[in-house]
Amino acid sequence: MSESENKSEAGLQKTRVGVVTSDKMDKTIVVEVLRRVPHPRFKKIVKKTSTFYAHDESGQAKVGDRVLIEETRPISKLKCWKLKEVLSH
Repeated sequence: MSESENKSEAGLQKTRVGVVTSDKMDKTIVVEVLRRVPHPRFKKIVKKTSTFYAHDESGQAKVGDRVLIEETRPISKLKCWKLKEVLSH
């Protein structure tokens, strides 16, 4: 069993579910992930968003799609996630 298979089976790679906000780049999508966290002082639940650049080799994800992305080795300066699957269109 290779090292990379062992890591993915152990669940060491992070995964995120988000919405594609841009697919204009070649083999790259921009995914916005929404989190709901309590405010540190006021304890009210607030929404926070994070933006991730993900590698999409086949270009299957389009704007508005809900996708699952997985952490991977750095592909470029900003890209260290890859598209695992498109959950809904």
